[in-house]
Amino acid sequence: MIIVTGATGKLGRRTVDRLLERVPADRVGVSVRDPRKAHDLAERGVRVRQGDFDDPASLVHAFEGAEQLLLVSLDRAGEECVTGHRAAIDAAVQAGVGRILYTSQMGAAHDSLFQPCRDHARTEDLLRATGLPWTALRNGFYAAGALQFLEPSRQTGDIALPADGPAAWTGHDDLAEATAEILSDEGRFEGPTPPLTGPAALDFAALGEIAARTTGQVFTRTAVPDSAFREQSLAHGVPAPVADLMLSIFAAARNDEFSALDPTLAELIGREPASFRTQLEHAWSA
Repeated sequence: MIIVTGATGKLGRRTVDRLLERVPADRVGVSVRDPRKAHDLAERGVRVRQGDFDDPASLVHAFEGAEQLLLVSLDRAGEECVTGHRAAIDAAVQAGVGRILYTSQMGAAHDSLFQPCRDHARTEDLLRATGLPWTALRNGFYAAGALQFLEPSRQTGDIALPADGPAAWTGHDDLAEATAEILSDEGRFEGPTPPLTGPAALDFAALGEIAARTTGQVFTRTAVPDSAFREQSLAHGVPAPVADLMLSIFAAARNDEFSALDPTLAELIGREPASFRTQLEHAWSA
């Protein structure tokens, strides 16, 4: 039995779909906050159980019988994030899970300038301390994040963001396929994987050039001072913690935390990962 948490989210759902191409449905289970959102998976023969990171007892039940557990990292930051992960890891130990796989990030480090990367590092420490077999999937920075930052420029033509550095933007579809492949080949990686990255590390100036070639529209890149970007974000109703979190992405990129490239993702999926241009074309055509 392979159990996947967060199976109604972007990465978790894609991973379940790819996993069902590789193993029988009765070997797949999902732990979701709202089982109604996974009704179609239940109809396909997947075991669906309610599991809430704020209710450890529900997680123990959801993880029952798991030879492998894919712990998809929470969309939280700081102590709230690590506490949720700790609850899930403790529940996995209590449930007798054989191996835990965790969706970490390529920049995971205790001294990262990006809070989630520090959270990933702390979660990897928790996994290490269990004594169980574990794998940390060091995913490349999600291309969906870059597309969100670029969205306003579709109207203005101006990519007005803080100064940045290159990042190995990586697609959810490719990462889900690789994750399913790793789950299907138990024990393939012990501890952190190499960075699972897209084919190129690009800053926002380069992304603007790609957008221009794709659309025929002119894009300019304006480096907005961090303080001005924060003030603008707050003026648009962004909560201060979220504004600071966004700023830390650019600070970490300037610190070269997201630029590493590695062939492991391509080897896992048997082809070159999707380029940023391909992902932009798909997103903007939709």
